[in-house]
Amino acid sequence: MNRNHTRRLGVVATVLVLFFSTISFKADFFEIAKQLEIFTTLFKELNLNYVDETNPAELMDTAINAMLEDLDPYTHYWNEQEVQAARINNAGEYTGIGATVGIRNNKITIIEPYQDYPADKAGLKAGDEIIKIGDVTVADFTEDAGELLKGAPNSRVELTYNRQGEIKKTVLTRGAIEIKAVPFYKLIGDNTGYIVLSQFNRNASAETVQAFRELKEQGAEKIILDLRGNPGGLLSEAINVANIFIPEGELITSTKSAVEKYNQTFFTTRKAIDSEIPLAVLINGRSASASEIVAGALQDLDRAVVIGARSFGKGLVQRPKDLTYGTQLKVTISRYYTPSGRCIQALDYQNRDEEGNAIRFSQEDYNEFKTRNGRKVYDGGGISPDIKLETSEYSSITNAILQQNSIFDYATDYYYSHDLSSPEALDLSQTDFNDFKKFLASTDFDYQTFTEKQLSELKKAAALEGFDDEIAQDYKEIEKTIQTSKQQAIEDKKEEIISLLSDEIIKRYFYKEGLYKYYVENNPEIRKARTVLNDPAEYNKILQ
Repeated sequence: MNRNHTRRLGVVATVLVLFFSTISFKADFFEIAKQLEIFTTLFKELNLNYVDETNPAELMDTAINAMLEDLDPYTHYWNEQEVQAARINNAGEYTGIGATVGIRNNKITIIEPYQDYPADKAGLKAGDEIIKIGDVTVADFTEDAGELLKGAPNSRVELTYNRQGEIKKTVLTRGAIEIKAVPFYKLIGDNTGYIVLSQFNRNASAETVQAFRELKEQGAEKIILDLRGNPGGLLSEAINVANIFIPEGELITSTKSAVEKYNQTFFTTRKAIDSEIPLAVLINGRSASASEIVAGALQDLDRAVVIGARSFGKGLVQRPKDLTYGTQLKVTISRYYTPSGRCIQALDYQNRDEEGNAIRFSQEDYNEFKTRNGRKVYDGGGISPDIKLETSEYSSITNAILQQNSIFDYATDYYYSHDLSSPEALDLSQTDFNDFKKFLASTDFDYQTFTEKQLSELKKAAALEGFDDEIAQDYKEIEKTIQTSKQQAIEDKKEEIISLLSDEIIKRYFYKEGLYKYYVENNPEIRKARTVLNDPAEYNKILQ
């Protein structure tokens, strides 16, 4: 075959590829344009002709959110306020009152006032319910009432709040609030450094480096990096934090997508500060995203012993896309993979159960991978620690108690009825635990077990087939047994619940810093990490 003929064949092949790829693109483009035209005409006719007055903005928000709801929970439409809030969170500073707040029963509840910031100086406490901001009643405000707490630096605002049934007022001056990525670090004992990394904002790696260097100057020869409860943040900061302990040129994570340009690999780019110091990493079920990238890389490269409970399992990567009028689409663009090749995403959003919930990957579907030293690790459900501790894992009953804010509300009542001289002075007894159980009963606490859900479906099926009368008595007996078992489950998880109660109560008196100081002497995960780090043979055995 001569060279000219070969060249002509190459040109024809290229033209065919371009032709078919253009056809595919045009087909997709036509379908998108068609659907947009249908939606636009429907939206116009609805607003012009509906029997009652409509709110176009609310209708559009509903339509957008309903469309995104069918994807994953991390793909969001952000209005202008939410875009600004995301920038604040990543920047690590903002202007406000200096407190974590939550919306409960049309009231803004103070979750945690930050020590020495405006809310704390004005006397606000966790559990206070803000009912008016200036002249605006929170319950009557249809937008995000929390936005009213923000304002220009040094601006003053009057707050009316409910504390334990008593209405109070205070005036505070808004100020610059710094959100620390590393809220606490300390040398424990003679030579173990303890660093809490609470989020991956833009300051995360710089603050971690500073803490690490100071601890080494103080004599730290071992490090505990606490990622428990860290929800993640910036991918770039996760790479930089891993780079503190991992040499230059090592793969930390890779991303894979249906869009070619999002297929990327991320390596360490600088010389490690210390690639040899013994390292333990603490994780739990609330360690997610960037936390899992760091923990997964350190585990895959056999650089640290991971201790605690299986992490959350968020293996999806999002990127903000600017839209018009200052809004954004935060869209999932890819999945990330640890150096060994595992994706730790725990939920399959493309496959859902009858109630529309994403299906969790089952253990039978996990795939095996190998760390650098040949240790077995698995994908499909978060980062599984090298050392699992029951104290790190929350049972279903404990999760239900947390979700209904029972721990938080009991701690609020406890604070106003008890004196506490120091964190170490807190020693919750069986009497206190019984008091908490009475508190649960008084708030009508209840949760539905998986067995109850199945029984409910059985009851519906029996009614359809006409068997409901025949099984009614059996159903009541089973239900009674389940209720007894649920009460026993609370007793069985006494230590777990008391630990959470202690944490929340200590924060009320001594802030987060007091809680961390209590942790370093009393927390079982930290004690276990110290034990492993102080036993080189055990440490090396785990990693080899």
